[in-house]
This record gives sequence, structure tokens and C-alpha cells, in this order.
Amino acid sequence: MSDAGAPTIEEPRLTTRRIRRRRIPRHVVVALPLALAGLISLSVSGNVLRPFEHITTLEAKMASKSDFFRDPEVRRLLLRHGIRVDIHRLGSRGIATQSLKGMDVVFPSGQPAAKLILDRQGRSVRSARPFVSPLVLSTFRDYAETLVKAGVATAQQAPGGGRTLYYDLRMEEFTRLLDGVDDPKNPKDGSGPDADTWNGIGFDELGGEQRSNSGRVLVRTSNVCESNSAGTYLSLLAFVANKNRTPGTQDTNEEKLAASAVQSVAARIKPLINLQGMWADEQAESYFSDLGESIAPISVIYEHQYLAHQIAYHDKHGRQDTDRVLLYPTPYALTEPQLISLTDGGDRLVQVIEEDAELRERAIELGFRVRFSGEDGTSEQLNAYLRDHGIQAPAPNPDQTKVYEPDLSVLEEIIDYVGNCPPAVRDTP
Repeated sequence: MSDAGAPTIEEPRLTTRRIRRRRIPRHVVVALPLALAGLISLSVSGNVLRPFEHITTLEAKMASKSDFFRDPEVRRLLLRHGIRVDIHRLGSRGIATQSLKGMDVVFPSGQPAAKLILDRQGRSVRSARPFVSPLVLSTFRDYAETLVKAGVATAQQAPGGGRTLYYDLRMEEFTRLLDGVDDPKNPKDGSGPDADTWNGIGFDELGGEQRSNSGRVLVRTSNVCESNSAGTYLSLLAFVANKNRTPGTQDTNEEKLAASAVQSVAARIKPLINLQGMWADEQAESYFSDLGESIAPISVIYEHQYLAHQIAYHDKHGRQDTDRVLLYPTPYALTEPQLISLTDGGDRLVQVIEEDAELRERAIELGFRVRFSGEDGTSEQLNAYLRDHGIQAPAPNPDQTKVYEPDLSVLEEIIDYVGNCPPAVRDTP
């Protein structure tokens, strides 16, 4: 049978569907290396799980020692313990005399303010004194050399005979340059209208430059009503004015006589403070600014602020800042900042500061004299760090007469007399 004329049936064809793979968006591709780098960085620093950990933010009132807690490395080390510190900057005595509501911890720069705070607490508190810092007078080389010429300062010897960063200042003779009158015991302080002016003691005759300053010799401080540095400087002046004795400690059974003696000392030193006119703010920022020399020839700061500047300056420029120098007063005053907890969270911070060795090492790198096993401010660790980083270490003055601050009530009386301070603000129940 013939198949002619029968319809032709084609075999079915199988068709395949091309599946298109989804491309990764370009912005994701660009971000992947950054994310990977961040993961590696977290892994190396030990913080890979940090985003999943609980971070406690503590509210703190601090004075100049807030420099420590604002340091990026210190903040990183505290985050390893799950702690972040939110800082409210205020002078030490301001912290002690104003409301502390809502605060977890406070860090006044000295013992008088710390005692005022501790006396206000209704609970047992935890505290620590992690480091000490001498009070110093910051100035500029030509002014320091003028004081050498006037016979009240002596340059410390620099290694290799270079330009020294440090001078020793004899406070008894120096205070005679602050009273604005002729000193028969020191003809170098000028006479008449030039008495106790910078030109009167030879500033305009120093070196080959034609420089002049007819202004009074004075020391610029922050507000004595708020600042520990100003209060400590006030204690130093009172100690010297009282013939190197702490005011209020004389042997007397007459309460009125003792009070009269304290007021007499306060009256003698008040002009030495008030000559600067309007109270100034934190001195270190002005001193280290480009216009520092124009703002004030001499200012009260802490040693750690100067050393931290020199460390940072050397890291940046490969040399010391030899224009800015320090005057170490004799007798000397040593400040002991005290970290005081007000809450359970504050207790945890105090514990970490006491126990973390890396935080202590970082404090040295920031110019602090860290207390080791109860030692005072003669930390050789700091001096060794300075020498290792090409920075001259200050030498201890052979005259180790130390200023001891008066009893708190006496110091408060002197501060109030000199500063006409407003009454303290107390927390209401």
C-alpha cells in the first residue's frame, strides 16, 4: 500500500530555556572590600563582636583630666570593657559646688574639690587616684630668659648642651615681681612706673630682636572659684606669703587670732591674682594656640598638658617645640586627681581604671605621672618614655619644699576672699 499522499508528522522538538544568572549589584561589589577590611580590622583589634555587646554610657563631670578620657586610644580601651564616657567639662571646684544629679562619675583635678564632693555623698563611694601632675607655669623662651636675667629663675641643663625646655623658679623672689612696687632687695625689678614690668626687668634688652612689652609681670589663671589649678596656685602663693608654712596651722588657741592671720595672708595675695583682670577660661588651650604668646606671657597649667603637647609635636615635626618652656616653681605643688564614683556604673569605671595595665601605659604616653604601688609623682616610667621619644625629661629641683594645701575650711575662706565667689549650689532632695 502506497504511503503517497499521507501527511508527514514531524518529531517533537525539545526546547531549552536559558536561565540568566543574577548579577551582584555594582554598589555591593564596591562595598565588599570595605566590609572585608572592617571585619579584618575588628578581628585584629579583638572587637569583632563589639556591635553585639552591650555598651554602657556613663555621664561624667570632669575638669582638665578629661583630656585622658577624650583620648581616642583610651576610648577604644574602655569600649573593650563595654564602657563609653559622656563628658561634661567643668572646673574642679565648679564640679564640687554645683549639682551632681544624673552623674555616674566625677573627676576633679585635686584633693580639695574631691573632699567637697565626698562630703556631699550619702552612700559609700568608690574612688581612685590613678596619677599625679605637678602644677607648673607655662611661658615662652624669651620671658623665661628675662626671669633668669632678673635673678629669679635658673635654666635646667639640657642633654648635649641644647636649648632647655625647663626652668626652676624661686617663688619668693618671683612674687616680688608681681606686686608692682620697687623692691629694695632686688634692684633688677625696675623702678618708678617701670617697676615689675617686663621691660623694667630687661625683656626689651634680650637678644638682638627689637622686642618690647611694657605690661606688668603677672601670671594668668583660670577662675579661682571654679578651677583646681587656680586654687592650687592660690595655695602656693599663700604658702610662700606665710613664710613657707601652711596658713591656718600656726600654734594658737585664739580662734579669732587664727582667723585674722588667714585673712591677712588672703589680703596679701589677692592683688597678685586680681591683677589679670577678668577671669580667664582653661589656660592650656590658649597657651598652645598660635596666638599663645600674645594672650599671656605666663599661665598656670599642669605638667601633663605640656608634656602631651611636646610628645604630639615631636611625633608631627620630628623635633621639640623649643619656643614653649616650663617654669617649675619652688616650693612645688603636686595635684592628685581623684576619680569618684556616684553610681554602680561609676564603680565599674573606677575598677577598670585601677586594674587595666594598658590604660596606665596610655596615661604615661599622655604625659601623666602614673602612681605605681603607691608611689608619688616621681615616676621614672614617664621620664624614660620622654627620653626614648627624643624629648628632654625635667630634672627634680634640689629644693624639694612641697606646698601642703591648708585645711579645706581655710582654703575655702581664702578662695572666697580672693574670688568673691558665689554660694555653692546644693542638690535638692
